Amino acid sequence: MSLPDPAPARKPSRLGLYAPIAVLLVLIVGWSGLWLAARSQAQSRMDAAVADLGRAGYQIGWRERDIGGYPFRMDVTLTDLEVREPSGWGLSAPTLEGEAYLLSATHWIIAAPGGLTFVRPQAGPVKVTGRLIRASLSHFDQRPPAFDFEGVGLTFQPAPGAQPFSLSAAERVEFHLRAGPDDQGGVFLKVDNGKARLAGLFARIAGDKPISIVWNSTLSKMSAFAGRDWPSAVRHWVDAGGQMSVREAGVTAGEALIGCNAGTLGVGADGRLRGVLEVTLREAPRALGAMGASGVLPRETADEAAAVAQAREGADHAAQATLDFQAGRTTLGPVAIGPAPKIYEPR
Repeated sequence: MSLPDPAPARKPSRLGLYAPIAVLLVLIVGWSGLWLAARSQAQSRMDAAVADLGRAGYQIGWRERDIGGYPFRMDVTLTDLEVREPSGWGLSAPTLEGEAYLLSATHWIIAAPGGLTFVRPQAGPVKVTGRLIRASLSHFDQRPPAFDFEGVGLTFQPAPGAQPFSLSAAERVEFHLRAGPDDQGGVFLKVDNGKARLAGLFARIAGDKPISIVWNSTLSKMSAFAGRDWPSAVRHWVDAGGQMSVREAGVTAGEALIGCNAGTLGVGADGRLRGVLEVTLREAPRALGAMGASGVLPRETADEAAAVAQAREGADHAAQATLDFQAGRTTLGPVAIGPAPKIYEPR
């Protein structure tokens, strides 16, 4: 008895081998198309934003623009960037790099590896270099958007012919901007281990010791802070009832200190600061005396202010006083010590 011949074996299917490859190729092609579409959209949005700002009086341009970062990021590199706003402020950088993840294109990290230069309307350009200069920008649907700046090992060098800048160097500079509840915005600034350029004055006050600055405040009516340039935005904000509430502020120069834990500020029609700050002054007579000797304040005014501060000093050489900005003047207690700081130039 013979057994029937076995059925011939089927050839193994190669579908299981090729299917994953085919799926992978489809995903790669689809993702590549998505990235190219996002790249085109980013370029179009940049061009549209520049055009809108140009119609508002801003001047923005660059020599080259490169958009890369495939496959998961969107990297934008601008070469020889120049930005100017109508009131005269400006910014330039040899290279500005921006990076965002493709699936989170509303959160950008920005760096200026070659440093940058900011232009003051009346005082001229200041070149800034450092070990690290970077920022982040996100939450564009909020007012203000979230902005963070960090600079490490910074140096500040005014251009030839420009007026001096108050700092020549700083170990660390931080600036943060945040939206808050009830149409508020938070502003925070911190300068660590700064070196003053105005050596004649600050050498008397601080000696060779570093200078530190802190500013923590909240602004109301942030939705009204808008306009074609800085002066019009400030005026619109003031007209809407906008004010700045100071939570903490201070400048430390050696043993001298001016500190504030409370105050409310605004801007007058003359473009100058107005409002009241409750301040603590340490070593104020010596600092005010230096300001008189250096010509920052008239000698008689400095002596009067120093006498007021000395009369209010406690055992810790700290005095409590009111710094008042009204009618374009700054007064320390009962003594007028000079014009109020100018926030913008009225036209």
